[in-house]
Parts: sequence; structure tokens; C-alpha cells
Amino acid sequence: MTEPSVLADKAGSAAYLVLNRPASINALDHEMVLEMARLLEEWADDDTVKSVVVSGAGERGLCAGGDIVAIHRDASACSGAPGEGDAQAEESPSAKFWWDEYRLNAGIAAYPKPYVALMDGIVMGGGVGISAHGNTRIVTDRTRLAMPEVGIGFVPDVGGTHLLSRVPDNLGLYAALTANPLNGADAIALGLADHYVPAERLADFCAAVGDSGVHDAVARFAIEPPAAPIAERRDWIAHAFAADMVTEIVARCRAVGTPDAAKVADTIAAKSPTALAVTLRSVRAAADDASLEDTLVREYRVSVRCLEHPDMAEGIRAQVIDKDRNPAWAPDASPEQLDAFFAPLPRDLTFDADN
Repeated sequence: MTEPSVLADKAGSAAYLVLNRPASINALDHEMVLEMARLLEEWADDDTVKSVVVSGAGERGLCAGGDIVAIHRDASACSGAPGEGDAQAEESPSAKFWWDEYRLNAGIAAYPKPYVALMDGIVMGGGVGISAHGNTRIVTDRTRLAMPEVGIGFVPDVGGTHLLSRVPDNLGLYAALTANPLNGADAIALGLADHYVPAERLADFCAAVGDSGVHDAVARFAIEPPAAPIAERRDWIAHAFAADMVTEIVARCRAVGTPDAAKVADTIAAKSPTALAVTLRSVRAAADDASLEDTLVREYRVSVRCLEHPDMAEGIRAQVIDKDRNPAWAPDASPEQLDAFFAPLPRDLTFDADN
């Protein structure tokens, strides 16, 4: 008998939710998102549950994101010009998944009880969405956190542009445009996590949450994080990523004159020009949003339009399907084509309970 993809248990005063697809590093599918939302709603109303702990099964990580192969099928079917096939794209399984996933992200951010996310191992894309919006975010010496979307012709979503737009010194924009992974110390330095617990003590920390509460568990097991490697790059990143265009950001990185900065420039230059331009605009726009919900509405529009743009199908093909790592990106998008990514949809994302 196949085990459920989401496991739930209670011990002491805590409820424990475990993403249970270890073979795929607990990649999220629609059923998992709906089950997470159901459990969180149930526990929010349960007076015996004082906190919720979220983790991933297996040794590789919390969550590697969404089901990219399924998204590739929809992107291949919808690929055309952003804005011209909205009705078809919004009816796709991917769009329906994002609809509920983004609503889950908003619910996590507003959760009324301690929501303890164990960001151990790989935490990417959708994994960031179900962890970094929580109010108690735990990283370890094994954490590898990233928003890798631009590498497949996509754009950071799950509220990622909201989170990254609020990181000082353009370090969030750096993470968005490079897709480079961050370790646990980096995640804390960028404000994407709160506490550092050695991986070898994580099981004891989990048990302590149920036995004596979140505050006591953090006091007993969290330690001072090591120095964040990204701090050494802070000054030149702040300057380079303040530019208004991706091409100028790349040029400023090259002008730094160090191998490290040159590698960053090369990394960005290899990504989809359209995805990079949309990501830059998205992160900058999110900085002015009054709420996470405002950002998620924009991200939903952009995600649906990415299904309609050829770079998403091509990026997933090159990175995941054929694995030739040689995507043939579309030419730079015109200003009008970029605007189309952000235009209202026939059915924009809402957060009404009845939808």
C-alpha cells in the first residue's frame, strides 16, 4: 500500500506535518497542497495544538519545489504569446495548482500559531513558499535554499518576489537573477530564516517543540550561525544590482574585476533574457506592495503567462527532460511583450474562502 504524500501526527502540544515524497525530494503536487491547507485549517481550530512543525521525509531536503515535468506538459501545450492564450492556460493543471499553492502560501504567512519550518537540506521554489513565510524558520548546516526559476525560463513565485524584494542591499535580487543556492547562514543574513540548529540536533529539537514548546526548543538547540559567505559580496552586489536593466547589472558585475563577480555575470547571462527581465520587474514591483496577497496576484499573472511563453517549455526541456543544458532562448522581449506578463487575467487570483 502506497503511503500518503503528506503525513500528519501529534505529540505533546505540537502537530507534525511531513511531506512524504522523498524520491522526488518531496516535490509538491496539487493533492499535497490541498492536504496541507486542510490540515493547517484543522489545527488552527484545535486548542490542543499549540504549534505546527513542517518537515520533509528522507535525507535530501524539505522540498525541491513543484512537479516540473507536469508543468512542462502544460507549457508545451500552451506555448505561444503571453496574453493570447490566457483562457487555455488558466484551465491547465499547472495554473490550478498555482491557484491553490499561492493561497496556501498566504495562509502560512498569516497562520495564527507558531509555524515551525525545518528548512534542512534542499529548499527550493515551492519549498521556499511553504517555509520562508512561516513565523519560525529553522535552517541547518545542510540547508541549500534557492529560487531557481530563471534557469528554466520561469520567474520566482510562491511569494518569493515579496520575500526577496525586502532583502537589503539588493541581495534578494541577486538571489533571484542568479538562482544561486544560499546556505543556512546566508538565509538568516537575508532574513529568509530565523534560527540555526545543527542538523544532528534536529530530531531532538522537533521532540522538544512538542514536549516544552517552541520558545524552549529554540533556546535549547539553536546556536549562533557561522559567518555568511554572501556578506563578502555585499558591497559590490549592492552596486551592481542597483542598475535598471539586466544587461547593465551584468556589465557592472564584469566591471568589478574579480573571478567571483565575473562568474556571477556569466551565470546571469546564461539565463532566459525574458525571464530575467520579468524577474527584475517583479522583484522591484513587489517592494512597493502593501501585502503578500498583492504580490501573489501579480505572481499568478506572471506564472500563467510563462506557460504561454516558449522559454518555459524550452528551459524545462533542456534542464530536466533532455538534460542537454543547452536551451535555445527566445530573443529579448519588447517592452510591450513584457507588459503582457503583468496584465490582469480573465480570472485573477483571489483569496476568498468560496473560490
